Amino acid sequence: MKVVAEGLRFPEGPVAMPDGSVVLVEMFGQRVTRVHPDGSKSTVAEVPGGPNGLAVGPDGAFYLCNNGGSFTAQEFRAMTFPGRFDDTRYLGGSIQRLDPVTGELTTLYTHCDGRALRAPNDLVFDAHGGFWFTDHGIRDRARRTGDITGVYYALPDGSHISEQVFPTDAPNGVGLSPDGNVLYWAETDTGRVWRRRVVAPGVLEKPAALDGWPCLAGLPGHQLLDSLAVDGDGNVCVGTLINGGITVISPHDGSMRHIPVDDRLVTNICFGDSDGSGEYCDAYITGSSTGRLFHMRWHTRGLRLHWQ
Repeated sequence: MKVVAEGLRFPEGPVAMPDGSVVLVEMFGQRVTRVHPDGSKSTVAEVPGGPNGLAVGPDGAFYLCNNGGSFTAQEFRAMTFPGRFDDTRYLGGSIQRLDPVTGELTTLYTHCDGRALRAPNDLVFDAHGGFWFTDHGIRDRARRTGDITGVYYALPDGSHISEQVFPTDAPNGVGLSPDGNVLYWAETDTGRVWRRRVVAPGVLEKPAALDGWPCLAGLPGHQLLDSLAVDGDGNVCVGTLINGGITVISPHDGSMRHIPVDDRLVTNICFGDSDGSGEYCDAYITGSSTGRLFHMRWHTRGLRLHWQ
């Protein structure tokens, strides 16, 4: 594992690009940044609020989750952590489209069924051109309140949004199985990864009244979960907080393997093809507390995302 770039302000949402660069968000830098293969950085666009998840859509534009600035930056022992909620700087949660050429930022969604989006976190596109996203919600310690939120499906033209999972507890990472038939999402505070079958574009199978929906895995001890990606073998690869690393979860039996990373807040992973060979075996990992982007060769074939 090697460090590709340093000096990032809480990097998240990495997207491996065909030219070998990685585009990511800097949540506390309030911008979308391109990290070039030589480690140099350039700003794609300034994004007020709290840019979080990022993905390429069917039109080649970037789509991002914006948590509205629901965290403040807390510095501790040369590391950066998400701190308390400050309502004086909160802009409201949204889903936005970013033109990669002009840098124009367009807000697509701020509400669903009359309810405000609180802190959208991560998103993934399906083969039909729509995308799933999570709303992490806000924990306001001063008021001793916390949101109960959900998982949503939306279209990139701003014409449709629907809530497909409710309730959830701090949903974070979201991903699809290689065949697109299963949706996975991770809950940060419970340390659990859940799954539901996709029965139609944007529609999930309804759980039995008493059974709820199946939990793929739950992490022991004090480990929190962040964003995720699914590899070519269908393993769910989740950024793990406190016990910094990537937790690789088998879709068959929920067995887990931990890959340690030199950062306490490993928030996300994506797969790429750095040499253009067609082998998606490069893993790019965001170490958010130290502001670094890591690279390693993955132990299985990665999964190329739709529209990547």
